[in-house]
This record gives sequence, C-alpha cells and structure tokens, in this order.
Amino acid sequence: MENLKADELVAMIERVFEPEAGDERVAILVDLPDDALPDNDAWALRRTIAADWVRELHSASSDHRFEVDLVVYRNVRANNADLPATAWICGPDELPASADEPDASTSLPFTEILDTHRLVLAPTELSATAPLKVLSKIHSCRGATMPGFSPAMVPALRLDYTEVNRRVHLLKDLLDRAVSADLKFVADGTDNYDLHLDLRHRTAHASGGLLPDPGTAGNLPSGEAYIVPYEGEIDGDPTATAGIFPVQMDDEVVLFKIEGNVATTILSDGSMSTQEAALLSAEPARGNIAELGLGVLAAFGLEPIGVVLLDEKLGLHVAFGRSEHFGGQVGPDQFSTPEAVIHQDHVYLPQIQPRINAAAVDLHFEGGETLELIRDGEYVYGF
Repeated sequence: MENLKADELVAMIERVFEPEAGDERVAILVDLPDDALPDNDAWALRRTIAADWVRELHSASSDHRFEVDLVVYRNVRANNADLPATAWICGPDELPASADEPDASTSLPFTEILDTHRLVLAPTELSATAPLKVLSKIHSCRGATMPGFSPAMVPALRLDYTEVNRRVHLLKDLLDRAVSADLKFVADGTDNYDLHLDLRHRTAHASGGLLPDPGTAGNLPSGEAYIVPYEGEIDGDPTATAGIFPVQMDDEVVLFKIEGNVATTILSDGSMSTQEAALLSAEPARGNIAELGLGVLAAFGLEPIGVVLLDEKLGLHVAFGRSEHFGGQVGPDQFSTPEAVIHQDHVYLPQIQPRINAAAVDLHFEGGETLELIRDGEYVYGF
C-alpha cells in the first residue's frame, strides 16, 4: 500500500499550512462507523492510514516540531453535516473499530480540540469540509479536509502546489469578475442542453492546496476555483440561473429543470430519474445549485479514481445542495434533518460521465465581454 513516510508528512504539513510559532499541535481526524452507518473496507483502510500517519510522526518526533494527536468521532450520517459535540483522542494503536467502543466519560468537547490544535487533517469517510470551514473561523485553526482519501490519492499530495495554486488563482480572478456563465452540454452526441448561471453578488474561492491563514479550511488534495451562483436572496433582484442540467447517474442521463437557481422538475424518465424526483420532493434544498467548480489537476497527469475529493479537482464540476459554507444562502436548517444535509458534486469527465460532454463553458463580464473557457471538456484559456 502506497503511503506517506514521516519526512513526506512533515513536508506536506509545512507546505500546506506554513505553520508559525504556536502551530505545533496537529489533529488528525477520523470518523467512526456505527450501526446506523456500518463500516466498509475503504473506510477501515482510511482509518488505518490515519493511524499510520500518527505512528510515523510519533516515531520521528525528534526530527520535527509537531505534536500529533489522533482524534476520533462518531460519524455524522451525511456528507458535510455538522460535527458532533464530542470526540476522543486516542493512540494510533488504540483505534476503535466503531463509535460504540470509546467510553463517553473520556470524550472531549470538539470545540476544545479545535481550540488546542491549530492544524487539522481530516481523512474521513463523510466530508467535514462544510463544518470545518465554519468552525475554523470560530477557533482560528486551519483544516485540510480529505473525505474519501485512499492510497490512490498519495501521488496528488506530491504535486507542485505552487504551480497548482497559481493556476487556481487565475481562475478565481476570472470568476470574481464574471457576472454569468453559460454551460453547454451534449448528451449521446446529439442532445444539447444549456444552463445559465448567475454569478453576480458573489466572490469566488481558491482551493490551491495552500492554507497559510488561520480561520481557513479546504480540501486536500486540492486544485480548484469555485463560486456559488447567486441564489436570489436580495429583495427585488431575482437570480437569473436557469436551464436544463444533465447528470449521468449509473447509465441514465437525468435531466434537471433549473428555475431560480433550483432544480424544480425532473424532465427525464427512468429509475434514477424517479429516484431523484422523490428526493427533490422530500428535500427541496437538495436542488439548490450550490457551486460552479473549475479543477486544474487533469493537466498534471492525474486521472479520476472514483472519489469526489480528487475527481472534482480534475476539471469542471457543478454541485447541488448546501452552499452557506461557500458564502451562499442554503444551510443545514433548510434540510429536514442533519442526515439529509448534502453538498453533491457532479464532475464532467468522460471517465465519469461518458454519455455527457461538457461542450462549452463561457464566462461573461460587465460591458459585454465574453471569455471562452472550456471546449469539449478541456480548457482553451491559456494558463
């Protein structure tokens, strides 16, 4: 199994966080399975990897300045749901097999852990990105979130993130200046679908693999610029986001009708279409267009591995659901339960959605200028 050694882990922590005096305590977070969300092989392996990182860093403690703790907590049932109130610190050789094993009396408030650990790595089963983006600001810590991390992602941790970061910030600048984006999709070579995204009143984000500032959190591996489309929250100024958004699910192309930045209707037929229609009916907040993302890592020779954490960083992606952690208006309180909270990315690469081609992405700016950004899934913008 490919994994990082102590010197590589130290180099990664130094490169990603650029820690200063007072940033010596590092928490490596993992979530634990329970009866409601049983274990799986990939999850068990991920916890083993996290424990190995702690073990490696402990064994080389004389060669670096970091004090590293393994922090475990009960899984929160859904990606990007709020973290639990408590967690446990345990040794790498004492990793619990489930959330029911640790003694509740030995748990610590999660807030205390974040107050005392300025640097956080989170190779979790369920994404902790949204809650850590919120909590990092409150506790002045920094979090590198790694949901779904696997050994296949190790090469992505060794990239030149100075160059990745440069490209990401160029895209962020474009998104900051854009007032709208037009996306054109072609399904099965003949069926054309257009989606207009209103990008007014928003600031884009750069996730370039570097987190030097307290109060920030983002994915690692990283390599994307992203923005929340305008959701129409200003009185008298409705959002102009509308169109038809195709997503391949299994072997079916599901067509979402978008009105007012929200998926209101499923226009396609089939088992996945029926399922998505039921989900939207039960949880309307699932249909919020929450993100336009532009990944750059495909240009560095990386291929999709079937895990969103890495795959979304390779190219174009659009997400449904929770957006408030990115500066939008849809948060957990707009879902019926914490378990229903979702931020779901759909990545447009031929290996992931072979029936759909991201034929074009154009950005529009004040004054009528248009920039051709993507053609047939690849950037035509020169970096």
